[in-house]
Amino acid sequence: MAESFVAAWNAADADALTGCFTRDADFVNVVGFWWHGHRQIRHNHAIGFRDMFPDTVMALERVRTRMLTDEHAVVQARWAMTGQRLPEAVASGARAGARRGVFTFVCSRQDDGSWLAVTGHNTDIVPGAQTHVADGDGLDPVRY
Repeated sequence: MAESFVAAWNAADADALTGCFTRDADFVNVVGFWWHGHRQIRHNHAIGFRDMFPDTVMALERVRTRMLTDEHAVVQARWAMTGQRLPEAVASGARAGARRGVFTFVCSRQDDGSWLAVTGHNTDIVPGAQTHVADGDGLDPVRY
């Protein structure tokens, strides 16, 4: 699952990425947008690939699969990504620094033996932070 997601990401292919999920899957992105079903998952990733992520390179650093039953598994994968465009500089092609994060996918074996995610959650790793504190302007990463 993680390898298929990353291959689709690196190809900036919203259709292939959507194909990693069941038709009624949920996906929560790094800032908490919660998308349901192929249409929303595809639509929002296609916008990202068009505007901010067309040339990104994502690599897996660590993958762990935990079988829940013969038909269900949880896959967690730490990733690293480079090449993200800065939103305010899309026209100029300016790039952001490297990012890291963790995916969590709950997967289900399909009738043909393949595995698809029924839900996925992507979380950024914020260097040096252990949590966030809400203030009047948003969230600030902090250490305990």
